[in-house]
Amino acid sequence: MSARIFKPAKTAMQSGAARTKEWVLDYDAAIARQVEPLMGWTSSADTRPQVRLEFATKEEAIAYAERYGIPYRVDEPNPRHLVRKSYADNFRFGRLGTWTH
Repeated sequence: MSARIFKPAKTAMQSGAARTKEWVLDYDAAIARQVEPLMGWTSSADTRPQVRLEFATKEEAIAYAERYGIPYRVDEPNPRHLVRKSYADNFRFGRLGTWTH
């Protein structure tokens, strides 16, 4: 059973960077999910993918995986490009865009 170590991205429903500072260790599923015949729900006998561990640094997550002999892969985060723009820039005299009204 392997694990994935990554830094979660900002969700589309938030404007801040909450819960994106930690590194997360998620387990990969060892066996495939099956459709339960009675209700039609998907289920699995493997409970490890339900575990999500959070660490302050990438090195702590790697040390944990190595300490317990968990094979892992590290997904580096993509850099986030912040564009700082003032509301007043929409009405600036020398602005490049054209007015639509």
